[in-house]
Amino acid sequence: MKLTVPIQLRWSDLDAYAHVNNARMLGLLEEARISAFWQRDDESAPAGATTAVIDTSPTSATLTLIARQEVEYLAPIPYHRDPVEIELWIGRLGGASIEVCYEVFPPAGTEPRTCYTRAATTIVLVDRESGKPRKMTARERTAWEPYVEAPIVFKHSRG
Repeated sequence: MKLTVPIQLRWSDLDAYAHVNNARMLGLLEEARISAFWQRDDESAPAGATTAVIDTSPTSATLTLIARQEVEYLAPIPYHRDPVEIELWIGRLGGASIEVCYEVFPPAGTEPRTCYTRAATTIVLVDRESGKPRKMTARERTAWEPYVEAPIVFKHSRG
């Protein structure tokens, strides 16, 4: 199963070629990831099963650190007034890490439905006090397991 997170483009995301700058893409992916996996301070998350289970409050015992990112740009993203859709899923659940996969599409209802970008981010859960990776909790694993699908195989990977 995949999550779909709408992300609004900003004028500052565009470059001189009138499309989303490659460096800005990482920020858009980050916004989608935070929306999908971080707990909300305002208690607006629906009751029951949710993927937003990472406590990121200033007193949280856990840090989420980026270990790796890979991005494949498939087509330039022009400015859209409506939010682009970022589909997310988990390509791998490890002991202390998750691989978040993404595909970026035009706003809902836009045809053709072009995949602009594919990406993957490996996040490591780290104990704030020790600075060492910590095992995923049962609550985190239970929340994320329904969203595990095959990871992205990048077309232009050198591996």
